[in-house]
Amino acid sequence: MTHRLDPTILREYDIRGTVGVTLSAEDAQVIGRAFASFVREAGGRRSAVGYDGRLSSPELEAALVEGLLSEGIDVLRIGRGPTPMLYYAAATEKVDAGMMVTGSHNPPQMNGFKLVLGGKPFFGEAIARLGQRALALGPPKSRRGRVEERMIESRYVARLLEDYQPGRALTVAWDPGNGATAEVVRALAAALPGRHILLNDVIDGTFPSHHPDPTIPENLDELIAAVARERCDLGIAFDGDGDRIGVVDEKGRILWGDQLMAIFAEEVLKRRPGAPILADVKASQVLFDEIARLGGRPVMAPTGHSRIKAKLAETGAPLAGEMSGHIFFADRYYGFDDALYAAVRLLGILGNSAVTLAARRDRLPAVVNTPELRFPCPEERKFEVVREVAERLEEEGAEIDKTDGLRVRRPEGWWLLRASNTQAVLVARAEAKSEEGLLRLRGELKRQLARSGIALPGE
Repeated sequence: MTHRLDPTILREYDIRGTVGVTLSAEDAQVIGRAFASFVREAGGRRSAVGYDGRLSSPELEAALVEGLLSEGIDVLRIGRGPTPMLYYAAATEKVDAGMMVTGSHNPPQMNGFKLVLGGKPFFGEAIARLGQRALALGPPKSRRGRVEERMIESRYVARLLEDYQPGRALTVAWDPGNGATAEVVRALAAALPGRHILLNDVIDGTFPSHHPDPTIPENLDELIAAVARERCDLGIAFDGDGDRIGVVDEKGRILWGDQLMAIFAEEVLKRRPGAPILADVKASQVLFDEIARLGGRPVMAPTGHSRIKAKLAETGAPLAGEMSGHIFFADRYYGFDDALYAAVRLLGILGNSAVTLAARRDRLPAVVNTPELRFPCPEERKFEVVREVAERLEEEGAEIDKTDGLRVRRPEGWWLLRASNTQAVLVARAEAKSEEGLLRLRGELKRQLARSGIALPGE
């Protein structure tokens, strides 16, 4: 038996495609069978499986489970919920692997899989090899796996609340965006002190109110309006599968991932002085400077939730985060990205301090920056363009960090150029201390790209 998976679904950090076009139930079954071979090679025989609230997820989950069972892998089915609940099961149940059916923050017609093996993210070259194994599958194993169904949502919620530090009661608006966190958010709101306003708290895979991606400002409009109307202390939003967080302060301003990381780093470093704190290359220099000011060791890490998790384990850091809202706590938690856990920790910090969220945001140094700029570049050229720019800058003696692409430091600030690991695009960003400085940095980026035959968008 051979089965060719559409190569476009085999991404750097996960498996993702359009249902009925590049991804089918048959694909899901084959992915389960192919992944089973990795589980067996690692000496395992049991995997947890969960799924999100997308309309296609139950069918894909059933096919995935069938694939695992046919290869002799026992399956613990944990049902519908957020991706971090699957990570929690993989970390606390007696399983050797975990598979989550989820389309994350992508449009409703998309779906996919996030994988864990031996407590570590399964990504990069491993996903490419999974596609190769799908082409060489033989007959299913003679021993069929066994299924156990166990709803762990209540245990997961209890674990989230375990690290909540009671303080003053807060008024909080929550927006799960009709995503997979909705039922967990309702349970958290019922258990936490204070007043809680719930928006879009019914799981609906069509996402009728707005798209569940808190990195897009317009997706937070409803939350911002609720914060103002209800005089909330803050608003909290989640992406479709709950591994990314969005936060709005009491003035209706969005706090991005690096601003949240500065708040979390302050709390963690009080107990873990001198500890390394990780942030991805897109994060503001303000965050890295703040970590150092607080007595921590700032570490710049590659972008990508799987790569960050791997780096977190490698360094033993208690905390890591991305601009995109993935926050990873290894301090009192398991080291995976859990936006619900981050929310609980944030409420504890605010409830035990007279300093409001807006005041915490305002005491960080003010900088100006571009949004993330994404623009097309042929797949065969994207890494080459980054290399060409780096070579020219090195000849000029520029200060460059090559953690992920190149991050160029200038007196005005910094700019970043990297190749996407999942699409035929280049990604850029710039940050400066003033608007004039930002214009100069953007101009340098534009000139360097032009020398490699690439036009900066909006120019």
